[in-house]
Amino acid sequence: MPDPPAARGQVCAVVVTFHPDQDFPARLSRIVPQVAATFIVDNGSSDAELNTLRGAAAGGAATLICNLENLGVATALNIGARRALAEGFTWALLLDQDTEVDHDMVERLVATHASCPDGDRIAIVGSRFRDTKGQSAEPIRLDSRGDLWEEVESAITSGSLLSLRAYSALAPFRDEFFIDYVDTEFCFRARTAGYRVIQSLRPLMSHTVGAPTSHKLPWTTKWTTNHSPDRRYYIARNNTVLLREYGTSDGGSWRLKSFVRCYRLVKRIALYEQDKAGKIYAVWQGWWDGLHGHMGPRRAPRKQPSSMGHHADP
Repeated sequence: MPDPPAARGQVCAVVVTFHPDQDFPARLSRIVPQVAATFIVDNGSSDAELNTLRGAAAGGAATLICNLENLGVATALNIGARRALAEGFTWALLLDQDTEVDHDMVERLVATHASCPDGDRIAIVGSRFRDTKGQSAEPIRLDSRGDLWEEVESAITSGSLLSLRAYSALAPFRDEFFIDYVDTEFCFRARTAGYRVIQSLRPLMSHTVGAPTSHKLPWTTKWTTNHSPDRRYYIARNNTVLLREYGTSDGGSWRLKSFVRCYRLVKRIALYEQDKAGKIYAVWQGWWDGLHGHMGPRRAPRKQPSSMGHHADP
């Protein structure tokens, strides 16, 4: 039975970094006072960036764990969670490097957990967020409706308070996902095993999905996240894998759903984003690999098309 995170001493933070910017120490300073320990797991940043991280962690503010290369978000989270378990923590606040937390985030997450019945079956308490660069294209509502919670299918990694006992009872984050849908897959797996995933309705952090831009049309405004080709690959592939593994109750229609989602992604890229050819190729490569179970880091493309159309029907 997971202990409620009633005391600060039971909660640590796990922050995954990858080429962090110069403002990261300031964001870290908002996290450290709220938890009993902070573990930074870095995925192959440069020497200069590591020096910045060492300075931020100096004086016992945080423990820095350095990977020599980019092992992916899932593996970094597992490294941090295992370290937290080894040091006796029962809850871990998971964070991205670019998330700016509210000064009372942990206190409010703890209160959210306490207000939910059947708290021993809660695997994750997630956070809503304020988008710092405008509305993103992701299906996340950013409005505040008070300090309440709701049951959700999944919560994003950053700002999630993870029960480490639930984590131990389940398999770890799936290393082969590398990045994207790592959080969704874990939440699906937790709910299948009878755990609950809840989320605060009050935004508890400032966070942005990708580098969103808006594009005005005569009848509406469209948003796109402008993710890199690699991220587009993992989004397409891992979403296809999730449909294959969790959408099989409707026969083989998961393949069609995956194709339609990838098509819509391609359409958005073709209409609104730069590097259209590279990103569209990455989407189709991800869809193909998802269908055939090719996991882990993205394989280098053998040959990308030299050009693709720059327009598509809305």
